[in-house]
Amino acid sequence: MCGIVGVLGSHDVTPVILGALKRLEYRGYDSAGIATVHKGALDCRRAAGKLINLQEILVREPLRGFAGIGHTRWATHGAPSVENAHPHRSGPVAVVHNGIIENFQELRDELTAAGANFTSDTDTETIVHLARSHLAEGMTPLDATHATLRRLEGAFALAFLFEGEEDLLIAARRGSPLVIGHGSDEMYVGSDAIALAPLTDKLTYLEEGDWAAITRSSVQVFDTGGKEVDRPIVKIALESAAANKSGHRHFMAKEMAEQPSIIQKVLAAYINEGSGALTLPEGVQFNEIRRVVMVACGTAFYACQVAKYWFEQIARIPVEIDIASEFRYRDPVLQHDDLLIVVSQSGETADTLAALRHVAGQVRQTLAVVNVPTSSIAREADVLVPTLAGPEIGVASTKAFTAQLISLLLLAVKAGVEREKIDAEGLKTLMSEISTVPGLISQALDREQDYAQVAQKLAQSDDVLFLGRGVMFPMALEAALKLKEISYIHAEAYAAGELKHGPIALIDNTLPVVIFAPTGALFDKTVSNMQEVMARHGQVTLLTDAAGAKLACDVQNVIVMPTAPVVIAPLIYAIAAQMLAYNTAIARGTDVDQPRNLAKSVTVE
Repeated sequence: MCGIVGVLGSHDVTPVILGALKRLEYRGYDSAGIATVHKGALDCRRAAGKLINLQEILVREPLRGFAGIGHTRWATHGAPSVENAHPHRSGPVAVVHNGIIENFQELRDELTAAGANFTSDTDTETIVHLARSHLAEGMTPLDATHATLRRLEGAFALAFLFEGEEDLLIAARRGSPLVIGHGSDEMYVGSDAIALAPLTDKLTYLEEGDWAAITRSSVQVFDTGGKEVDRPIVKIALESAAANKSGHRHFMAKEMAEQPSIIQKVLAAYINEGSGALTLPEGVQFNEIRRVVMVACGTAFYACQVAKYWFEQIARIPVEIDIASEFRYRDPVLQHDDLLIVVSQSGETADTLAALRHVAGQVRQTLAVVNVPTSSIAREADVLVPTLAGPEIGVASTKAFTAQLISLLLLAVKAGVEREKIDAEGLKTLMSEISTVPGLISQALDREQDYAQVAQKLAQSDDVLFLGRGVMFPMALEAALKLKEISYIHAEAYAAGELKHGPIALIDNTLPVVIFAPTGALFDKTVSNMQEVMARHGQVTLLTDAAGAKLACDVQNVIVMPTAPVVIAPLIYAIAAQMLAYNTAIARGTDVDQPRNLAKSVTVE
């Protein structure tokens, strides 16, 4: 979502802030702005649209100062515009904000009655007017901030800048992540570590409810009640190549290409090279678990849907899956011998984090499958399984998704062993099959020309239907989501057996239908559904292996995928879902890495 940067520097901070905001573009945004203090004076520049628009303004109207805050905004309250862009300023105070202030209308009415002049439609503007009113009462910036924070309801990450204060930034978080970076005679604030990666590797993560007074030589952190607390400085190793495309046209292309090496990295981390034994993090005893409850959003939710098949078929343990944004509102029935597994790329997904907190004390254990081991979800879960995908910049998840899949598969195998549902020979077979995943993914990536040919046809359509059975059903769902995300084509996915229960009414000679059907127990049934589509002149593309292609020789378009054991097939067909969406987006000329209206990390409800 919104990106926040703050800098107390030893030189002009505007170029530093712009660079950090550039690194935060992957989060998604529709306006941007910077505020600085120069010779005691507070000033601000803002622009709608991409950062290039802000840069053009700064060329005409330079902004100097050794202290500053910057922001990329993803619109919630109020349309994208200069007036609604951050930073917001009222007199001597400027603020940047990620999150939603739930009681903003009540505060706005109160402040308007007291004479405040609002110029935007945002909830954020109430914060600066409230802080200004406390400053007018004679409070110090610290006291005014604390008094302001006590009035706010909702989720937020905030950075405050004050006129006349060139050695002070105040940062606060409640529900949204915020990190403090420690430099040499410089200090930084960022929404995440990627923003600060070239500036420092020494970070302090603010915990829930924390707020901090930051100078170039000190950091004071306070809890919600205003009591000073200690928060450690941790050293983070970030991949230096994460924020560049390494010769690829898009970050998404780079991150798709990285998948064989990422999967190999996960396997090396979680399988003992000598014995072949699983070395997943300790903490969960699956033989003591009655049921697994899985919660996630978006692509991570589809990873959970695949994992349901794995846990139930390999470990014979019942699994319930829920969309995080619905989970706690339906008041789910939980028991003390349940295991909650939450899955998130960022580890900061607001609804998933709320679900994790909702089950506290109700289940035996919580387990987080996340890509950022320093994130809120990672820190708050009982057990952490890092997916080791490294920073993912493209908004549409690729390597993070397959890293989630392989991590969940290994967990399912671990559960099967501990529940004595897999014997030694079965385990040996499974591990042998899993070891082939990196090579098979490489083969799947090599079908570029085949994906591009089909994508040219998909790009001409306004609607696409995806079908699959078994573990290929969630892969069809993921393929439809990917296509929607980056090509803006309406796409739906169904379990192929549901075709006759409604979706078949959509079939005509203009509708592309993409079918995921590797050979196996469900292949013949899926082909029967495909024949029903073809009988109604639907434009079929079949993704199958070589054996399947021979059995379905009358299909208009076939992409021959690598032959893979059923258990690992989702990881291979995930590549096809990504590549079809990517090539379709290229054909339509859409913004692949930063699709409209989307954000990489959804940190507000």
